[in-house]
Amino acid sequence: MGEDYYLVNSSFEYFPGIPIWKSRDLVNWQQIGHVLTRDSQLPLESIGSSKGVFAPTIRYHDGTFYVVSSVVEGGEMFYVTASDPAGPWSEPVWLNESEWGMDPSLLFDDDGKVYYTRHGGQEQGGIYQAELDLQGGRLVGTAREIWGGTGGVWPEGPHLYKIDGTYYLMISEGGTSYDHKITIARSSSPWGPFESFSENPILTHSDRTSEPIQATGHGDLVQTPEGNWWMILLGIRPTDGSHHHLGRETFLAPVTWNGDGWPVVNGDEPIAVTMPGAGLPNAAPVPPESLRDDFGGAELGLYWNYLRNPTPTNYSLATRAGFLRLTGTSTTMDDQASPTFVARRQRHLSCRVSTVLEYEPPADGHEAGLVLRQNEANHYDLVVTYIGGAPHARLRSRVAGTATTVGEADLADGPVTLIVEATPMSYQFFVASGGAEPVSLGTLDTAPLSSESAGGFTGVYFGLYARTPSGTAAPADFDSFEIEPR
Repeated sequence: MGEDYYLVNSSFEYFPGIPIWKSRDLVNWQQIGHVLTRDSQLPLESIGSSKGVFAPTIRYHDGTFYVVSSVVEGGEMFYVTASDPAGPWSEPVWLNESEWGMDPSLLFDDDGKVYYTRHGGQEQGGIYQAELDLQGGRLVGTAREIWGGTGGVWPEGPHLYKIDGTYYLMISEGGTSYDHKITIARSSSPWGPFESFSENPILTHSDRTSEPIQATGHGDLVQTPEGNWWMILLGIRPTDGSHHHLGRETFLAPVTWNGDGWPVVNGDEPIAVTMPGAGLPNAAPVPPESLRDDFGGAELGLYWNYLRNPTPTNYSLATRAGFLRLTGTSTTMDDQASPTFVARRQRHLSCRVSTVLEYEPPADGHEAGLVLRQNEANHYDLVVTYIGGAPHARLRSRVAGTATTVGEADLADGPVTLIVEATPMSYQFFVASGGAEPVSLGTLDTAPLSSESAGGFTGVYFGLYARTPSGTAAPADFDSFEIEPR
């Protein structure tokens, strides 16, 4: 809109939902809010890991922003609206289709019609479409298949565009892992029949296995006011060629058009970690996201997320000034529920993560500390707990549903510093108390927290956690949290 660009991302089982970003140059992005910030907008109770909110699309038309997405576990599609993309956003308009679907997108045609396009039919399915009545908040008739793709499984993530009078339908195929690819077709009608580009796919790294970026797909197009075209897309960065634990990340690539009117992504060259910026808008840096939190504000920063719908009274910045106080419940990190857990995404393959905790566990099973979470069955926990009549530090590994104590250490009275040194291949865990040097409790591989090993789509979260199995909860007061990129 104008000189501004907006971007939204999937949020799966995390709350608030659908982070939204703003940029002036397509390179530097600043988070301005979340689209789904209320329980009424985002019912996540008992939603499975890597379920929840998939593949949102953002569009702007006639003074209103639209985000359309789905809660994939039930296949329920919805859209929300806002006049200001920073929010607040409306309550969802649920489209109540009788058939399961996902990855919806919208096209506002120049004749006033609105087309709603989505995936349907699951692995061997196709792209379905219906007209959307915005006034009534309903579909006009039943969505019907308009293209089956080029033969790859999971034809999904569709976006319909009208460019110079021609309708282009761009989708992803092959599943979102290493066979991911982007294909395109076109027609003189939004309903087809669609002509498939003879040189599909227009982007894939499935045959470029040595590239540092893999699983490229789920693209969307944007044109700058100067007429240049760009694609945003998903990809992953495997650490050893076969495991990635940061989840899917957002990449940017230039797009040109050949003489026959088909898009060419990055001159048919692979998407690289660093690429030329010719054709981008003028550079517009944004304030860097804070990597240290001293919990002195009235609210947590936008980079913090909860696991499913949180209980707000379990989190307080006001009870003790300068601290984040967590009140634990009997819900654990192993449960498909909402434990007392607030976390930030891991975005750096190499970094040092630390938090300072004041906590006196009153009995066995009470614990608080730092958790590296992939899902319920796969997480690493560095906690202060009660062992043998006194507080101790414990490192626990839970992999494929089996928990193992990796290391323990005595603690002196007073604050405890919990530390993780992350590299692309490992996490090393330390604890320090009483002014002493940090003590290592062990080293664990990153691979068990990768999507290839643990399943799902999300990457690792660094989170603060508290648990109270019974009785009165002892307050877990976190004085600071910091991520230092290496």
